[in-house]
Amino acid sequence: MPEPLPTGKLTAIETLSRRAWLAGGGALAVLAGLWWMQDDSADAATFEVVKSDDEWRRILKGQAYTVMRQHGTERPYSSPLNDEKRAGTFQCAGCDLPLFASETKYESHTGWPSFYRPLANAIGTKADRSLLVLRTEVHCRRCGGHLGHVFNDGPPPTGLRYCMNGIAMKFVPAA
Repeated sequence: MPEPLPTGKLTAIETLSRRAWLAGGGALAVLAGLWWMQDDSADAATFEVVKSDDEWRRILKGQAYTVMRQHGTERPYSSPLNDEKRAGTFQCAGCDLPLFASETKYESHTGWPSFYRPLANAIGTKADRSLLVLRTEVHCRRCGGHLGHVFNDGPPPTGLRYCMNGIAMKFVPAA
């Protein structure tokens, strides 16, 4: 029968196992950090509408600039578009591109205008890791303005919830 090891002493195998575990864990942490910090943003030159920062500040006043160009978020329940029920189109506040038809808007009780489907060729998406959680950011495909995020907890027929900042859009009533 083998003798028990003295307290505090590790065998060569236990030492190697511990070192391998620490090295493997460290490598995974480095890889995770690199993945988390990667930049998924689209190059501004890929958008049809390109403006200088000063031009965007002149077009988008106050919080609209913060939301659309700096990826901010408006306070929940602060947008008049939450209560918009008329027929019409929700357009990008930066470049007037039609984004959502009023028929796809629904009450999500989240505090932001929500839609279950964008118009064709209206939006782009990218990974957003800013809150230490992987989310999908939604931006205007023409000017790159940040609109909000899309989640998979929406109603039929898509099961998606496009949770948009009202300040990033303007409503145009149907004629």
